[in-house]
Amino acid sequence: MQPRVTVHDAAVRLEGPLLFMHRTLDVGLNEAVTVSGPDGAPRLGRVAALDETLVTIEMLEPASGLALEGTVIRFLGEPIEFGVGPGLLGRVFNGVGQVIDGGPPLAVKRRLRVDGVPLNPVTRATPRAFIETGISAIDLMNSLVRGQKLPIFSGGGLPHDRIAVEIAGNARLRGDEAGDFAIIFAGIGVPQTTAEYFRRSLEQSGALERSALFLNLASDSSTQRLLTPRFALTAAEYLAFECDKHVLVIITDLTNYCEALREVAGAKGEVPGRKGYPGYMYSDLATLYERAGCLHGAKGTLTQLPILTMPSDDIGHPIPDLSGYITEGQIVLSRELDRAGIYPPVNVLPSLSRLMKDGTGEGHTHADHPALSSQLYAAYARATQARLLASVVGEDGLAETDRRYLAFGAQFEQHLISQAQPRSLEDSMDAGWVLLRTLPPGELTRLSDRQIAEHIAAGQGEEAAA
Repeated sequence: MQPRVTVHDAAVRLEGPLLFMHRTLDVGLNEAVTVSGPDGAPRLGRVAALDETLVTIEMLEPASGLALEGTVIRFLGEPIEFGVGPGLLGRVFNGVGQVIDGGPPLAVKRRLRVDGVPLNPVTRATPRAFIETGISAIDLMNSLVRGQKLPIFSGGGLPHDRIAVEIAGNARLRGDEAGDFAIIFAGIGVPQTTAEYFRRSLEQSGALERSALFLNLASDSSTQRLLTPRFALTAAEYLAFECDKHVLVIITDLTNYCEALREVAGAKGEVPGRKGYPGYMYSDLATLYERAGCLHGAKGTLTQLPILTMPSDDIGHPIPDLSGYITEGQIVLSRELDRAGIYPPVNVLPSLSRLMKDGTGEGHTHADHPALSSQLYAAYARATQARLLASVVGEDGLAETDRRYLAFGAQFEQHLISQAQPRSLEDSMDAGWVLLRTLPPGELTRLSDRQIAEHIAAGQGEEAAA
């Protein structure tokens, strides 16, 4: 790519990942640049801010070796692009799309803007098809639908990395489209040991063959962290909308992305908002989340499963709070369940999938799936109330029905939420029916008479005969 214009010795200040230069020409926001120091090595950057006197450049590669004197800045006249091609799957990239798996360079078929192209809302179609993750608390209780954006709200020290790897290894489509499924996995600001865990786990499970892995390390610059999800989503858009694949994008950890956004905004001298995060963090996150979806006329879909850790386990913190406004639900991990040895520690009561109703039921999963899920929710909520009452009056002071709900709650966590191996949706439903048989039929108000007769009464008769 030939530079549009080259500027010599215009740099006036270098602060961390930001380079400030005199504004002696007209340039565009987010325009790609290369910066060369006395060593002559080009470093990728982009224009991050402009005013009447200065141009602020975000350095996307290490700024070590740069000096104000002798710095050469080349403006490329276009935004940062990512060269993509059909060979994306099975490859490992760093946070700015450079191959790091020791293999040959990627055969580039197209170059796409990493910021994406805005979509006309009328081109979007309603997500309706089911994605099986192998986790009962998601598949049965909070189903993931193709084209949805469903974040996982975790906390420091909880096993979200393990959950992410297992979903990447076990997620699948049902039916004839199973072969058109692909995974984009992005790690943002992860330690080297975690990055190796992601790579090794995907290789051992065989999932790397249908995946592209983007790894931004904790030692990389904060400005790189801002581009990693954009490179990953650009690859996903190409596979979904040009290669007709159904793509699941797993991003961990978006909290590291937001911390980098706060750091860079502070270095640029911007006025902070809530808890020091920039006031535009909502719209910035929306530019990532809204790249998921289904398009009319496109065979492929793009689904997002971003993971973020809630600082101090505070679901009202700006990062989960703003994410909840943009996305279609959330999967919440519980520290209490984790301490009790429940894995995966999914707290189903505050969890929600707003699009579950559109992708489950007859024609999608199973005709009895929605009713079963609703009944399990109601019963577990009643069990939680019974626990609270038992903490006040003691278990002996509870009515017989409340004691049965108390037992149901423990079995629900031990036998449905907790799982040592991935489960199919059918196995998860079978486990749900078994649990509901421990309750009086008169309590199963979310089920039809047919469902009670077919799955509850008949099952109780078989168990009694055995």
